[in-house]
Amino acid sequence: MPQTRHRMLLILLAPAALLAAVWAYRMGGKPIAASWPAGAPAATVAASAPPLPRQLQRPQAEARAQVAAGLPVNRRAAFEGETDLYRYAQQLAEAARGGDAEASWMLSRVYDYCAAYAQNPAGYAADNTTLARHANPAVAAMIDARQHLQTRCTGFVASDGLTAASILAQRTQAAHAGNLAAEAALLSLGQPLNATAAYRRELVQRVLASRDPEAYLALSGAMGVSARGDDAYRGYVAGDQFSQLAWQLAACRLGLACGAESNLMTSYCANGGICSADASQDFPSFVYDAAVPRQSADKMDEMVDTLVRGMGVTS
Repeated sequence: MPQTRHRMLLILLAPAALLAAVWAYRMGGKPIAASWPAGAPAATVAASAPPLPRQLQRPQAEARAQVAAGLPVNRRAAFEGETDLYRYAQQLAEAARGGDAEASWMLSRVYDYCAAYAQNPAGYAADNTTLARHANPAVAAMIDARQHLQTRCTGFVASDGLTAASILAQRTQAAHAGNLAAEAALLSLGQPLNATAAYRRELVQRVLASRDPEAYLALSGAMGVSARGDDAYRGYVAGDQFSQLAWQLAACRLGLACGAESNLMTSYCANGGICSADASQDFPSFVYDAAVPRQSADKMDEMVDTLVRGMGVTS
């Protein structure tokens, strides 16, 4: 059985390695690493943030002329179901300019989701053609996910500036406006609003108390191996790769969209090359099949149950 699981992991990691190779080729041979489990898909953060992307800098009159309809009440559901994310981002940007913290956070989510495509739309399509030459079920799944992402992100271009630094700037704006998920995301990106242990521990407590699936997902990157030995997280579900996954699985249990066609699955596959060969498999099933050894499943269940109850404390 362990050998079977090992072979499965190799198959799952094959597209990640292939995607890294394609990117390396496009970047002139610069190596790019991919690993499982990854954090909640997020761009690598630069040391300083440049001005916000073009959509946020347009004159308000111009932006209003381009936004035909108001934002939906449930913006998170809209992010999952919207087929035109470029137009949706314009709507969110208009609300974010007015100080709407949730709109500002969701705008950062759209930018993060579309960034790989937006930085070079033509190159993204060319990479799909290159990847299509490799006959592998998981690679085929990755191509499907990339094409799905490309269709939804059409309209973004390189001049929109969807860089790691601009995403960081957008999330910082959302956090200062009072969005908890954005505040948690900054911690995962290594740029917390306050670096003290007391603040970081209190932020974990606030996320647990909120039972907000977006905040759980956003915090998950800070609760993995980078938390090992950190007193700020002592006693909590933190410190290894399974802890990180437990926070993500808890987010699913609390209501995050984690189905086979969810943004979470698409981002892992299209942007990270970590794909399920079974197109019908949701995120929890994928994690238990590919990343959690059978003998550790009960422990994972225990961690997730603890997080879902809003406790987060290990026994």
